[in-house]
Amino acid sequence: MPKTSFHTVKEISCWRPFVLDGIKYDLSHLNAHEVEYTEERKDNYKFIVTYSFHCFANDKQENLSEEEKHKLMYHAPKDSRPFDFKRYNLSFQLPKIISSLGDEGVSCFHAEDGKYATYRIDDNKGNAINYRVVFKAFREEKKLRLHVVSAFPPIKEYGKEKKIKFLVIAYNLWKGKPSKKPS
Repeated sequence: MPKTSFHTVKEISCWRPFVLDGIKYDLSHLNAHEVEYTEERKDNYKFIVTYSFHCFANDKQENLSEEEKHKLMYHAPKDSRPFDFKRYNLSFQLPKIISSLGDEGVSCFHAEDGKYATYRIDDNKGNAINYRVVFKAFREEKKLRLHVVSAFPPIKEYGKEKKIKFLVIAYNLWKGKPSKKPS
């Protein structure tokens, strides 16, 4: 069983399930875990990975009545938002997406406020779909950390982003260098 309790992590390590009408929606796939990325013939980078509740909750669901919003409310320690079934169903892809960041052919790009993002996954029928996964990579108490800030199907296209390999992000973080932002 993978380790989900990390004493150095200042984010939620274990998510409690969401319960609606007596049905439990398991969130354990978003519990904290470690991922090790290997750079061929070079370094290994071990990251502690955590996920925000923005991966399965969304306060911008316009089609919900106030009663539905109240019924769907998920209460996290710092905030509350309505549970979003579309985000929840896509969130099962997140551990695989995060584990594959260092793979050949996988690219990230600079997002807003010093964050990075990646997207485009295959659904269960093999169709490519947009799924924007926004994350922060940083050091926390001498450990490499990756926190998924949000994950959602984008409403709009973002245009062409400048790509950056995750292993470049990891290397720069490990060496204490800032990643170069696109010009």
